[in-house]
Amino acid sequence: MKKKISILVGVLGVAFVTLGQAQNPECPQNLSVFAEHAKVKNYDAAYEPWKMVYENCPELHWATFHYGERILKDKIEKDPANKDKYVTMLTELYKKGPEYFPKRYTKAGADIDAALLMNDQKMGSDEEIYNLLDKAYKEDKDGFKNPKALYLYFSTLVDLNAAGKKDLQEVFDTYDDVTGKIAEENQELGETIVKYVPKEDAGTLTSKETKILAAARQNGENYEKISGSVDAKLGKLADCDNLIPLYQKNFEAHKTDAAWLKSAAGRMDSKDCTGDPMFVKLVEALDQIEPSASSKYYLGSLYEEQGNSSKATEFYKQSIDLETDPIKKATKLTRMSSKASKRGQKSSARTYAQQALSLNPANGTPYLIIASLYANSANDCGSTTFEKRAIYWKAAEVARKAGQVDPSLKSRSAQAAASYAGRAPSKQDIFSSGMAGKTIQFNCWVGGSVKVPSL
Repeated sequence: MKKKISILVGVLGVAFVTLGQAQNPECPQNLSVFAEHAKVKNYDAAYEPWKMVYENCPELHWATFHYGERILKDKIEKDPANKDKYVTMLTELYKKGPEYFPKRYTKAGADIDAALLMNDQKMGSDEEIYNLLDKAYKEDKDGFKNPKALYLYFSTLVDLNAAGKKDLQEVFDTYDDVTGKIAEENQELGETIVKYVPKEDAGTLTSKETKILAAARQNGENYEKISGSVDAKLGKLADCDNLIPLYQKNFEAHKTDAAWLKSAAGRMDSKDCTGDPMFVKLVEALDQIEPSASSKYYLGSLYEEQGNSSKATEFYKQSIDLETDPIKKATKLTRMSSKASKRGQKSSARTYAQQALSLNPANGTPYLIIASLYANSANDCGSTTFEKRAIYWKAAEVARKAGQVDPSLKSRSAQAAASYAGRAPSKQDIFSSGMAGKTIQFNCWVGGSVKVPSL
C-alpha cells in the first residue's frame, strides 16, 4: 500500500489520504497507472485503467474527472464509429463531477461543458443547448466566464427567436445581460492590466506577474472576439425598425418600470433612434418616476437630436453630477466626448475623454477618441506639410495606449495606430527634411510635441 501511495504522489503531485475508503483494492493501482499515461498524453493506454476506476470508485480522486475529460475527448476524435457512446460518457462525467467533488466542479460548470460538447459534436438541438446554458447563467452568473459559452448562449437564443420559439424582448434582455457581463469581465481584466503595465514598462515584473498580465491580455482578446460576434448576431434585430414598434407595444405595461425604461431608452440612444417620438415618451416617463443620472443623460440626447447642443450639454452635465458610480460616470463622459467630437468641439471632447480616463483608466475608448481628434487636426497644426503630417505620430501613439490598457480594443487599437502611422511622414520624407530625431511642437489646440523618429 505504501508503494501505491508513493506512486500516486509522484504522478499527481498530491498526497492521497482516502485509499482505505476505496471498495476495490485495484482502484489505487489503476488510478496511478492511468494518470501516468494521461500525463504524457498516451490516452489509448490510459482508457481501460481509467474506465475501471471511473466505474468502480469515482470518489477516489478528482484526477479521474480531470484526466477523464481528456481521455474521452481523444476517443471522440479518434473513434468516430463510437463517437455517440463517448459523448454520452463525457456528458455523464461532467454531470458527476460536482456530485463527487463539489469543491472543484460546479453544476453550472458541468452544464456549460455539456452544452459546448453538444454544440461541438452537433448532437443537441438549439433548445437543449440554450436551456443548459440559460440554467448555468442564472444559477452562477459570476462563475460564467467562458467566452465561447457566452456567445453560444446568446447565439442559440437568436436562432430560437428566428424559429418563432422565443420573443424579441427576451433576446434584448439577454443581450443586455451578456454584453453587461462582457463589460464586467473586461473591466476586471483592464484593471489587472493597468496595475501591471507600469511595472512591465519599467522591467520589474516578476515571473508570476508576467503570467498574470499575459493571461489577462489573452482573455481580453477572447472577449473582444465574442463581443463583436454578439453584436453581429443581434444584427438588424436591434435596428430602429424593430425597436420602435416593440416599445410602442410594451410601453403601457412598463411605463412605471424604471429598469425597463432605462433599458429601452438606452438601446434607442445607442442605435440613434432618438429622433422618434417613442424615445421622447420613454425619456419623459423615466425622468418623471425616477429623475436620475440616466434620465438626465437621455434628456441630453433628446435635445441633441433637436439641435440644441447647449441644452443638451446642460443635461449631460447634470447626469455626470448625479452619477455616483465612477465606472458609469466614466462611460457617460466617454459618450459625451464622442458626441462633442461629432460636433467638432475638439477641445471639449478631449477634456471629457481625459476625465473619463481619470475615473476609469482601464477603458481604452477615450484614447481612441483623442487619437481621432488629433488625426483630424492635421491641417490645423503646423506651418509646413511635414509638421502637419507629424500629428499622425502623436495620434498613433495615443491609439496604441487604448490596446495597452484595454484588451477588448486590441484589434481596433492596432488598426487605428497603423492607419495613423501610415499617414505620418515616411522615412524618405524624414531624410529629405533633415528632421530626424528632432522635436516638433504643436502650436494649436492639441499642444505638446512629438519626436521625429531617427533614421
